[in-house]
Amino acid sequence: MLAALISLAGVFVALYLALYKLGYIGTLVCAVGSCEVVQTSRWATLLGVPVAIWGVVYYAGVLAAALVGLSGALVDSRPFARALVAVTAVGVLFSLWLTWLELFVIHAICMWCVVSALLATALFIAWWLDLRELDVLARDDLAAQAAAELRGPGFGRGIRNTEEVSIRAIRTED
Repeated sequence: MLAALISLAGVFVALYLALYKLGYIGTLVCAVGSCEVVQTSRWATLLGVPVAIWGVVYYAGVLAAALVGLSGALVDSRPFARALVAVTAVGVLFSLWLTWLELFVIHAICMWCVVSALLATALFIAWWLDLRELDVLARDDLAAQAAAELRGPGFGRGIRNTEEVSIRAIRTED
């Protein structure tokens, strides 16, 4: 749910910048930095599409995935969480590249771009923490299965130490 809220905030920020770039907003409200310098630079367009529109698509996609991920089938899906960690990592890397351009090529900072980069980073962290929690739960399931095996009949005969108990419990017999 946290990822959905962060994504929604990202949609609003990117949409605001896209509306400016498309000419629907006359002047950007930018308390800090030079937003208009950044938004009117040649770097504000990628493959003929304004970068802000790419941002809207990215954040809307992650928002949709976050909402779909709340369904019963995907709520504990490690492959789904891994995919979203990968997607949001790409978002962070893209934001880093854009920030590098602002600092060293354009020589101007856009406050809204910085906010977007922070939101992209927060999304990555949220999905990474979710994946980490799912990995811990999977290990806990493995430990519960091993304990059930150890409680089974005949287990323990001929076992010399606790390491061997653990190995036999986890290993599948041929």
